[in-house]
Amino acid sequence: MPLAKPAAPAPVPHTAPDPVRASDADRDRIADILREALAEGRLDAEEHAERIESVYRAKTLGELEPLIRDLPAGQRPAAPAPPPQPGPVAPVPQGPRSVVAVFSSANRHGRWRLGLRTVASAVFGSVELDLTEAIFDQQYVTIDATAVFGSVEIKVPENVTVRTGGTGVLGSFEVVEMVSGDPSAPVIMVKGAAVFGSVEARPVPGKTVRNLRNA
Repeated sequence: MPLAKPAAPAPVPHTAPDPVRASDADRDRIADILREALAEGRLDAEEHAERIESVYRAKTLGELEPLIRDLPAGQRPAAPAPPPQPGPVAPVPQGPRSVVAVFSSANRHGRWRLGLRTVASAVFGSVELDLTEAIFDQQYVTIDATAVFGSVEIKVPENVTVRTGGTGVLGSFEVVEMVSGDPSAPVIMVKGAAVFGSVEARPVPGKTVRNLRNA
């Protein structure tokens, strides 16, 4: 009696990898690329507004990449991150890094820590940043403000230096620039864009920063 042939192994089903969740840094990177495309004339104001709204609604990297696929930055593969170098680890400032309002409002006030870079994005909403009691971990800080059919309001102390590099596209980007007489005073750079919206940064009378870290 001939021996029965062993059964062939069952095929292993191919499963696609799970989508990778997008981080705040991923969204900020795409928003920066879209802002540059707007300034260069590659996108008009309406296209920019639609894509920015999609950026802050995106949950995965797969939802973000198509938003820049037709732009030069979307054609270049991302450079691999350099390997970490051994050495002492610097303390990471605490507090929020991104303040986002999409069809809503968001604010930061009181004694909150202001990091090296803060992103404020209002899409059909409003963001308020009150820096009059904020703790400055760094002397030079940047606020990247984007208002699309919304508003970003920034309140600053009287004794800081404020610079601006923002633009308004059918919107208002108004920053009161100031120069402090104290060389150790915080320096705040406000940049970004207002598209059918407004970005405003003004000093609050009587409010001052006592020292760099406001301790």
